[in-house]
Amino acid sequence: MNICGIEIKGSEAIIAVASLDGPALSHVALNTKKIVLDDDDEAANVKVFAAQVASFVRENAIDRIAIKKRSKKGEFAGGPTTFKIEGVFQLLDGCEVTLLSPQTVNAQAKKHNVELPGTLNKYQHEAYRTACAALLKN
Repeated sequence: MNICGIEIKGSEAIIAVASLDGPALSHVALNTKKIVLDDDDEAANVKVFAAQVASFVRENAIDRIAIKKRSKKGEFAGGPTTFKIEGVFQLLDGCEVTLLSPQTVNAQAKKHNVELPGTLNKYQHEAYRTACAALLKN
């Protein structure tokens, strides 16, 4: 089973796909590592971003996505652009989207001793851990 983990930072959706084969977790290397939303004040840019997301999901046969939640208020609250990006993912047809808290991601990584493969870029680590947490939680 494959699942796409996403960490949203600023105007970027950082992507990593994890696979669970029996008890073994592995990274599924893809060419697309992040999708960027340029100037979210322009409706045309949001539509282009949504089309890129839909194309990515379709081309890679992704049917499950796990997004690392951002805080809605407080010191570490996510910006408005991050919530637009999250909404685009949640509106995808034929794709189950789950939001996981940072605490859940950390707890699952610690509990199952998730190792980060060398095939990941450093900026993809949290997205991969989010995908692994979703796989291991079920």
